[in-house]
Amino acid sequence: MMNRREALEKVSYMLGGTLIGASAILNSSFTRAQKGLFDKAQIAFLNEVGETIWPETDTPGARQADVGTFMSVIVRDCYTPSDQKVFTEGMATLDQRSRKETGKSFIQATPEQRTLLLTTLDQEAQQYMLKKKSGEPAHYFRMMKELTLAGYYTSEIGATKFLKYNPAPGRYDGCTTERPW
Repeated sequence: MMNRREALEKVSYMLGGTLIGASAILNSSFTRAQKGLFDKAQIAFLNEVGETIWPETDTPGARQADVGTFMSVIVRDCYTPSDQKVFTEGMATLDQRSRKETGKSFIQATPEQRTLLLTTLDQEAQQYMLKKKSGEPAHYFRMMKELTLAGYYTSEIGATKFLKYNPAPGRYDGCTTERPW
């Protein structure tokens, strides 16, 4: 027969081992997950693309919402390898196109040059999507634009500053004698 002290000791070993083991597994997988497709310069590039799509006005823009980091996580964790390739090659294509059309990299281009380039790419993406066959990947700029909007609206800045989030909408009457029926 086991006494109370022995039972507590065995339970604490079980729980401690479980917690330590889970922590080690989670930390190692988290560290591996942090290594991704994008470096800091590429995330800054994506932030600038996002800022051109959703610029700062009387509300914060996409750069303040850090949509570049959001895009990098979604592309790394949710996109198929073929879509990841389309997206990363699209980043390079966008920068090459900027160099060709403006003589500057996308980051060095003026806001007007960036807007003109992305407007042209948006029109091309719309035409591509109309002609695309089933199974073909989406246009890289469409991916960037969708991720910018999703990243902005789901960010704290987008939800609180743009959407004017109200954490307690309406009135709550907890203890009331009134019946709703």
